Amino acid sequence: MTLKNKIDTLRLPVHIAIIMDGNGRWARQRGKDRIFGHQQGVKTVREVIECAAELGLKYLTLYAFSTENWGRPDDEISALMGIMVQSLNNETDTLIRNNIRLKAIGDVNRLAEDVRERLFETIELTSKADGLTLIIALSYSSRWEILNAARKLASDVKNDLIEPEAIMEDDFEKYLTTFGIPDPELLIRTSGELRVSNFLLWQLAYTELYFTELLWPDFSKDEFYKAIIDFQKRERRFGKTSEQVREKQ
Repeated sequence: MTLKNKIDTLRLPVHIAIIMDGNGRWARQRGKDRIFGHQQGVKTVREVIECAAELGLKYLTLYAFSTENWGRPDDEISALMGIMVQSLNNETDTLIRNNIRLKAIGDVNRLAEDVRERLFETIELTSKADGLTLIIALSYSSRWEILNAARKLASDVKNDLIEPEAIMEDDFEKYLTTFGIPDPELLIRTSGELRVSNFLLWQLAYTELYFTELLWPDFSKDEFYKAIIDFQKRERRFGKTSEQVREKQ
């Protein structure tokens, strides 16, 4: 039996998020520069998106570029922006053909103008798709997102649009860039790092975490299947007891 056949398609996570880490180390291990690693990482991105669509997942979020990544060398940032534009140019037709809708979260106004324009164009061209929703986190950090949401909420309180004592979790979530998107049920991180790196801190409150030593360019469809199989073996209690969970089932 293949790994794919071991997956219970009736119990798929609705939303999977991935921290794609290890491109630079993968390249250095082969005596190449970091850009070569990022280029190879794009191939893995394509494979994982294809896999998610084939399985029938509803949401897939990929952490592509963090706010902290702006501190990297200028030549690497420039190359990454170029890879993004090239990927959007190459993959837009594939997204449309496979009924995949593209969304972006993050401070996208900081992106280079050509990247931003191409990104918005692809988002618009795929907006009618109702299959997999692919969410790319670009120039994203969770602290930025939460701070930005708090500012907007404070402004609405100041303008008497909402009473402070009436604010609930659902109200706050309306100000997040992920509003309308279900929280991830599974987070995958490659490269052996055991941290979430300022990614979806609000949304990951009850997310199952899966870490692998593999560097991102070595992550394959089978590794994606392994993560989902591992997820399906877990009992998700959300603060309740095992007995309460079983009774509900």
